[in-house]
Amino acid sequence: MQALRETTVWAGNCANHTYLLDGNNLVAYIRAGTSSPFYFKSPIKGFDRRARKFVAVEPNPFEVPQLASHLITVEGSRGQTYTIDTDLGTCTCPGYTFRGACKHVKDMVPA
Repeated sequence: MQALRETTVWAGNCANHTYLLDGNNLVAYIRAGTSSPFYFKSPIKGFDRRARKFVAVEPNPFEVPQLASHLITVEGSRGQTYTIDTDLGTCTCPGYTFRGACKHVKDMVPA
C-alpha cells in the first residue's frame, strides 16, 4: 500500500488530502489540516489520478489495515486478486458485482 499526498494546484479554494492506495483502490484518507485518518469499510475502486499531482509520503502515516479472519483473498483466473467475505458470502469480483453470484463464493463458502 502506498501513501500519497496530493499537490494539485486548484483554481478556487480546494484542499488537497493524503490518500492510502492499494493499487488503484482508495483504502483511507487524511483530510487536509488534520492528522486523523478515515478508513473506508470497503476500498473504493478505481481512484482516478488523471490531471492530478501526487507525491509519495514517507514514512506512511496510515496504519495498514489487516484483513479480518472472515475475509479470504483469492486469485482470479486472469491473475486479479479478489476478497471473499465468508460471513456475508460476498466477493469483490466483477461477476459477483453484476450477478450477485460467482465461482469464488461457490467454492469457498459452505452452502
